[in-house]
Amino acid sequence: MAIKHFSLLVRSQAEKYGDREVFRHKDFENDKWISTSWTQFSEQVEHIALAFLTMGVREQENIATYTQNRPEGLIIDFAAYENRAVVVPLYANSSQSQIEYIINEAEVRFLFVGGQFQYDNAYAARKNCTSLEKLIILDPSVKLAEDDTISIRFEDLYKIGKQADNVLHDTLEQRMLSASDEDLVSIIYTSGTTGEPKGVMLTNSNFNEAMRIHIQRLKMVSEKDISLCFLPLTHIFERAWTYFCLVKGIRVVINQKPDEIQSVIKEVRPTIMCSVPRFWEKVYAGVQEKIAETTGIKKMLMLDAIKVGRIHNLDYLRVGKTPPRMIQLKYKFYEKTIYALLKKTIGIENGNFFPTAGAAVPDEICEFVHSVGIDMLVGYGLTESTATVSCTSKTGYDIGSVGQVMPEVEVKIGEDNEILLRGKTITKGYYKKAEATAAAIDEEGWFHTGDAGYFKNGQLYLTERIKDLFKTSNGKYIAPQALETKLVIDRYIDQIAIIADQRKFVSALIVPVYGFVKQYAKEKGIEYKDMAELLEHPKITALFRARIDTLQQQFAHYEQIKRFTLLPEPFSMEKGELTNTLKLKRPVVARNYKEVIDKMYEE
Repeated sequence: MAIKHFSLLVRSQAEKYGDREVFRHKDFENDKWISTSWTQFSEQVEHIALAFLTMGVREQENIATYTQNRPEGLIIDFAAYENRAVVVPLYANSSQSQIEYIINEAEVRFLFVGGQFQYDNAYAARKNCTSLEKLIILDPSVKLAEDDTISIRFEDLYKIGKQADNVLHDTLEQRMLSASDEDLVSIIYTSGTTGEPKGVMLTNSNFNEAMRIHIQRLKMVSEKDISLCFLPLTHIFERAWTYFCLVKGIRVVINQKPDEIQSVIKEVRPTIMCSVPRFWEKVYAGVQEKIAETTGIKKMLMLDAIKVGRIHNLDYLRVGKTPPRMIQLKYKFYEKTIYALLKKTIGIENGNFFPTAGAAVPDEICEFVHSVGIDMLVGYGLTESTATVSCTSKTGYDIGSVGQVMPEVEVKIGEDNEILLRGKTITKGYYKKAEATAAAIDEEGWFHTGDAGYFKNGQLYLTERIKDLFKTSNGKYIAPQALETKLVIDRYIDQIAIIADQRKFVSALIVPVYGFVKQYAKEKGIEYKDMAELLEHPKITALFRARIDTLQQQFAHYEQIKRFTLLPEPFSMEKGELTNTLKLKRPVVARNYKEVIDKMYEE
């Protein structure tokens, strides 16, 4: 299948699919789903593309989107591509200072904003952004400032494009046909756990190659699939995946409210959906909670179902062997009962497979998900590699690996076991950051990921983030992610930050699942006035001590947590402790909790 430049993709697919649905989204005001056909999508894209010309958008100019997932986001993307313009997507939860940095560096003149939160930040940011000329408002319910003279509603912009004359149509046609492989398509800023964000430059050729190799690898997808767009489209994982769905003619359901994902999944019943490990961790925790509160024959059946599933799917099918007859019969029984009920409860009973990436997947989670018959494909990728570097398959995968390398992506292990990448999907560098580009891409064209790993049985394994390695004052190296990944599967632990750098031993800051702690306190008759007092209660600290010690048994003595503090408030983006993709900013955590950390190291 020949992949067309994104400037031509929507028009080409509209000619092929016509009135077939391309995506749908929910009208929350009327509580109904609205479907958009390929023909409608193509018309919408063309009208906005023509409006871009009217506004004076130049070829290879940067425009920015600052919105939660919305259908307008895809319309804007491809209207920009038809103009050979560059899209700079900003996370919907970005602060005013974060968007100011990117707007100024990318010299953005036109910023598309989603809801009230984004509008308020963007309008305030205009005073510090000299390039910013116009805000285009997507949500009709947004209330504009009384002195606002630079904003326009999206629907009004659409009308402008609809009235475009033949000259503008001809200009747009010329732009579409003149798109080249080296044209920039997107500049995606990595949120960065340390330092300022860097804009990853991705070209037509990067995306075209990503589409090609995914078509080559993922032969099990078809036009019959329905993909739920769950993660932010700003993130390269969801962005590249949704584009892949458009290329393949897969219908996309756009989830606009992340906090309502559980109900949306049940309404949509998707066959495929990108997710992060945290989604499956919550599924696992929910099942463990259900098992813990169940008794008798029902509990025995649930435990046996997981055991049988493990034998059937992991011990046999995974390695190409036929399960014993009795295991097959028991598996079929559980497939129609316990597994079916679990999948229906989540909303994934129609599941084909579920790509998962963005962080390490704990082995226990991976084993559980596959044991109950859910095909989770674990992958590894970066913004700089246009998403996927490697991914597992439905069979032949190894628990703990991130699968086999994608076709024609070169991977080698360098010094300090660092994973190095080269190929057509790899970025040519960081926007306006020559030094950072030179530091990341060597003279032979290898991109240095900063991730450590190794190959085994033809599959790639990740070990740690090299820059995050801690060295204790005793000279021992600690990989904090390994401990954090192991412990966060516990039903009582929501967030965790390992502390060890230049310290005598390993300690941890732990954000508990407050609801479970309160429930435990009620069962044990523990009285308390607030959460801070409860988390200092000896019975609560003893509970966590026991659970931590059980989970960290596999680690060397010097790697194990000696002391910990339970926090009455979670880590947050507002306090600067988390990135937009919810990764821990360790330097900020260390600074914000300096007194708490120092206290753990007092003799």
